[in-house]
Amino acid sequence: MLSRPVISFDAAGTLIQVCEPVGRTYAAFARRWGVAVDEAALKPAFRQVWGRLPVREWPEGQCAPDDDRSWWRELVAQVFAEATGATLPEATLGPLFDALYAHFALPEAWFVYEEVKPVLEDLARDHRLCVLSNFDGRLKGILTGHGLAGYFDEVILSSEVGVSKPHPRMFETAQRRMQAVPAASWHVGDDERCDVQGALASGWRAFSVARPERDLRHLLEKVRLEANSSLRTAP
Repeated sequence: MLSRPVISFDAAGTLIQVCEPVGRTYAAFARRWGVAVDEAALKPAFRQVWGRLPVREWPEGQCAPDDDRSWWRELVAQVFAEATGATLPEATLGPLFDALYAHFALPEAWFVYEEVKPVLEDLARDHRLCVLSNFDGRLKGILTGHGLAGYFDEVILSSEVGVSKPHPRMFETAQRRMQAVPAASWHVGDDERCDVQGALASGWRAFSVARPERDLRHLLEKVRLEANSSLRTAP
């Protein structure tokens, strides 16, 4: 008997999203520690720092010993330095980062896109599903808290693999753990470079999420249409 085909999903931006803009959250938490920062300055600062921080990559067989926590701490430090024009003192940065890190581990800091659960329920009838995400261990609690974990056979995280998408090791790990046939498997995500190009370069098929024009309902339509076409043309 042939195994069910595999579909892997990115998480943030594909299945879930933060409930409020990151800049607003950073500004609100900063005020608790007496840091005055403009929310409007935090958005471009976050984008710039995210783009210039070194890629998280560990030798094969190794992973981040702290679940990427130190990487996130450096990002927060640089974002506030960029937005305020000054380096936060350690006595402020330490507890501020700890609070932000804990906040984004909470399920209630995130929402699930409205079509996600119905689509996953439908696809899970005849596909094996997994998550393939550039996130850390906090994601597992978020998925569980929103009732999503049960849809997935595996939750594969960059902090555990030791590299981030679009690195081929992420897709190789998914292929091995899911016993997937890449040419018959889909990866679904909202990032052109990490998700779409990364999947295609590893021999997977790719579906690009671009809300509101194209969400997971369009993925379901595509998968079902192709399945029906295959049945009609089967000898």
